Amino acid sequence: MTGHLVLVGLMGAGKTTVGQECARRLDRPFVDTDVEIERTAGHTVAEIFATEGEERFRARERDAVVEVCTRTEPLVVACGGGVILDPANREALRAAGTVVWLRAPAVELAARVGAGETRPLLADDPVGSLARLEREREPAYAAAAQVVVDTAGLAPTTVTERVLSAFAASEVRS
Repeated sequence: MTGHLVLVGLMGAGKTTVGQECARRLDRPFVDTDVEIERTAGHTVAEIFATEGEERFRARERDAVVEVCTRTEPLVVACGGGVILDPANREALRAAGTVVWLRAPAVELAARVGAGETRPLLADDPVGSLARLEREREPAYAAAAQVVVDTAGLAPTTVTERVLSAFAASEVRS
């Protein structure tokens, strides 16, 4: 398996938790695009949203995606929930490896992540905000992903096994 394993989905879908376990099992480095953005910006995602706005954050996100996708060492990559909004990001991620969409209902996602300063897009209504984001982003997730793994009600180990199985199958087809 030589391509990157890329995880996309809304916040709370399990990208970081599952991604870290997939990286451990595959003996690959784990990269989180939001962490890369924070590292290069010297600020948290929430701070970037508050001081620079979403548009500037998305530009930083594009730069992070390009940088991560061009790494030659096979990685497991967890992407921020909105990364798929940019068609160039979707194309770069698909070209770099297998994109897996981790999906769960908005109610479950909200229970997993809560709200607060670290989730600028959730505002005062996490369930409503996540349901809206899901409706708005579903076509982009579908366009980006070669594989969909539903995570609703599943333990992270079960999701990890399903992701790794789908990843192995997609690499065989490539």
